[in-house]
Amino acid sequence: MKKLQDILYKVHLKQVQGSTGVEVKDIQIDSRKVSEGTLFVAIRGEKADGHQFIGKAIALGAKSILCEVMPAEFTEGINYVQVNNTHEAVAYVAHYFYDEPSTKIKLVGVTGTNGKTTIATVLFKLFTQLGYKCGLISTVQNQIASNIIPSTHTTPDAVSLNALLKQMVDENCTHVFMECSSHAIHQHRITGLQFTGGVFSNITHDHLDYHKTFEEYIRVKKSFFDCLPSSAFAISNRDDKRGEVMLQNTNARKYYYSLKTLADFKGKILDNALTGLQMLVNDTEVHFRLIGEFNAYNLLAVYGAAICLHENKEEVLTALSLLSGAEGRFDYIISSHLIIGIVDYAHTPDALENVLSTIKKLRKGHEQIITVVGCGGDRDKTKRPVMAQTACDLSDKAIFTSDNPRTEDANQILLDMEVGLSSSAKRKFISIVDRKEAIKTAVSLAKGEDIILIAGKGHEKYQDINGVKHAFDDKEVLREMFELLNK
Repeated sequence: MKKLQDILYKVHLKQVQGSTGVEVKDIQIDSRKVSEGTLFVAIRGEKADGHQFIGKAIALGAKSILCEVMPAEFTEGINYVQVNNTHEAVAYVAHYFYDEPSTKIKLVGVTGTNGKTTIATVLFKLFTQLGYKCGLISTVQNQIASNIIPSTHTTPDAVSLNALLKQMVDENCTHVFMECSSHAIHQHRITGLQFTGGVFSNITHDHLDYHKTFEEYIRVKKSFFDCLPSSAFAISNRDDKRGEVMLQNTNARKYYYSLKTLADFKGKILDNALTGLQMLVNDTEVHFRLIGEFNAYNLLAVYGAAICLHENKEEVLTALSLLSGAEGRFDYIISSHLIIGIVDYAHTPDALENVLSTIKKLRKGHEQIITVVGCGGDRDKTKRPVMAQTACDLSDKAIFTSDNPRTEDANQILLDMEVGLSSSAKRKFISIVDRKEAIKTAVSLAKGEDIILIAGKGHEKYQDINGVKHAFDDKEVLREMFELLNK
């Protein structure tokens, strides 16, 4: 327990009604989780406004309320604190309530459009291999050493995040590797955390349903680096045209990685095959199990972060050469008929292009590339026709299908994908709403050594349809269809 006044440090207060000397048992932003002695924080969300639930929180036992708008009437014995922005305020409050956990570990944040999960996951695996007890906060899962905690968001809310970091500190983790999504940065979920370092992967067209413009999306990503202290390091991809812009105003020590130009961490691909990547990393030749040019960038980012964390170069490269990537990222299985099936999370035009370009380079001859792809509902609609065109341009056949339609009509999403397709693209695709049927069709169309890409969902184990998450695993469905071929 903490006194309210002790956890309001750095919070810009507008007005206080009551006492800040009261004890706070816990912090909640969900009124349903409130109990006796809770500090309830009224957050304005995308779908609901927490201010509407202040009365319910008080009825359940909340003794303190943090809000942006004071209620018309005050309840006797309740302490009200008014601030300009509860998203920002709760981040500081949680930071101090949980004893400033980020100051007691080496916390590295990874941001960018593509590659965040792989970079964070490989860093976690690498430092575990090097003998450290580590934490991972990622899209796929959160992890404390070998203990896996299911993940619901790329970056948890500020209260859950600080509670998780405190748990990691209590269990003697020394390093934590964390994805920092643009939503999390914009919504102040990571505000107040002390980062040891930050890594930028790349930035491409994504989340414009939320950020509205690409310029705003860039600004939000950049603000992560703008806030890094001089004690931290910042590593950026120099081959991304905004890689240097990202670090323009940071106080952190700047480093760059690259495949194409001079950089602190320079890579060169010597061989790119289904058996892995043969690379020069600065002046050392190494074979990695990860596949594709996009993973060459991810590996350089990981290597750079490890060196900035003062690890030995030879030990880092040796350990990295033994590691696999994250689940659902260029995850492949081969059927008994030698059909290659690849499951990948690629859900942006750029990610899809990267994966398909890599597959084309891996082809030995004239094997077909068959792509199964969809676009999520209630998300940026402008990328739908771009994704569709990319799939058709870089594949021999494309099957458009459902991918978490959420509250939208799956058929309409497919129609949106088809808008503006070139005449050559129109000859290459078919639409099958049912995702399982689409995967089954792709397998039936394939012959030995053909390559099937199932894009968009990667590690996800569900289909989100009208608010209900139905069990669905692309890799398991693919495996099931491969087994049917043998019968």
